[in-house]
Amino acid sequence: MRFELLPLIEAIDATSPRPLLATSVRDILQERVKPGRNEETVDLINRHFDLVMIHGDPAFATIDKTFPLAGAIKAEVTYTGLVAAPPSPAASERFDIVVSVGGGAAGKNLVSSTIAAARHASNAWKWCLITGPNLPKDQFDAIARDATPVLSIFRFREDFASLLTGARLSVSQAGYNTACDVLRAGCRSLLVPFAAGGETEQTVRSLMLEELGLATMLMEKDLTPEGLAQAIEQALVGPTPSSHRLDLEGARRSAKILRERYRTMVPKNGARFRKSS
Repeated sequence: MRFELLPLIEAIDATSPRPLLATSVRDILQERVKPGRNEETVDLINRHFDLVMIHGDPAFATIDKTFPLAGAIKAEVTYTGLVAAPPSPAASERFDIVVSVGGGAAGKNLVSSTIAAARHASNAWKWCLITGPNLPKDQFDAIARDATPVLSIFRFREDFASLLTGARLSVSQAGYNTACDVLRAGCRSLLVPFAAGGETEQTVRSLMLEELGLATMLMEKDLTPEGLAQAIEQALVGPTPSSHRLDLEGARRSAKILRERYRTMVPKNGARFRKSS
């Protein structure tokens, strides 16, 4: 994105009067292995940006946990809270186990392990498997043939967040949005973080949620039908994390922060900026 973002930043710097330049990041960042990348990031922020909004709750994760040069940032840094969707209505359909695979581009092993675990389950649980909209049609069609009265298979569910409110357990990867949905629903959670190709973000998030008693984690390398079934059994005997106090109002607070910064930059006569209607 450099070819787009750097000229845009330069154009903003050249604007008179110069507007506020803010950036927003997640609370947990991917570990950078390329030498000099963190230093380059700090340099760009310090030369151009006025505000860094971190979409997280510092009671859960502070930016320095995954960005070692956070202390060198000279711009204002503020936490907005986690950006979770508003509370969802009660589910119109109830499943005991809701398994979701994000967009579906990854997570093939989670899909196959879920199908096998549901097929051999010795209980009366109802399973819901959501493969994700990005799974190729031919692969989804092959998977859909494994649907049974016990296991319902979908490519996508618009009411996913609502399904979580009625589930005994959510099984998912550990992306930011899914984690927020699970925290909002307050259901038990088993996280299988995506860790291929050196990815670290989801593993760190899973570990931190597990440490707080808000999730159980199953490493991707341990994901087998038997391992998944055992992890589900263990997760279901844990406490329900519905009483957590993590701040999930990041969307509302982000808007409030920007409105406040706008007011401080606009003179009383309104000469610097003109509000849009």
